Amino acid sequence: MARISAYQDKDRDLVKLGTAIRARRTALEFSQEALADAASIDRSHMGKIERGERNVTFLNICRIAAAIGCKPSDLLVDAGL
Repeated sequence: MARISAYQDKDRDLVKLGTAIRARRTALEFSQEALADAASIDRSHMGKIERGERNVTFLNICRIAAAIGCKPSDLLVDAGL
């Protein structure tokens, strides 16, 4: 089975999720670098997640949610998914 990339995201779900992550991050006044550090994710990778350029893994969603103090499902609801 072929890997699914952000280029195949016709419904732009990755962009929606990235936008939800960015909105929570900025509401908490976290820099992208601070969130990436708290979530143990490379800063450049975090930027790509927020722009919807990466098919973020479930484990990374969990790490991001923990770093900003919410449940992973909250991020999905915020994204309208």
